[in-house]
Amino acid sequence: MKKLLIIEDEKHTRENLCTILEMEGYAVAAAKNGEEGVASALADVPNLILCDVTMPKLDGHGVLAALREDDRTVSVPFIFLSAKGERPDVRTA
Repeated sequence: MKKLLIIEDEKHTRENLCTILEMEGYAVAAAKNGEEGVASALADVPNLILCDVTMPKLDGHGVLAALREDDRTVSVPFIFLSAKGERPDVRTA
């Protein structure tokens, strides 16, 4: 079974994503901020990470940077989740 990690600070969005992905047969772990997400990914390496960009404590870019520094998570596919759609935001991601 593929393991997914959802890192999202907005509770309803996080819960909805988890429910939908679990219904599709994935094993899903969730974290409510970037710091928890990094710790979760390092403790139990997922097959894919879905991560919000804008979060308190540690934003999505910080999460990605931290995970790319560790050999265990350097090659885990990572998808940013964001409501930001302006060209500069997309380029940064």
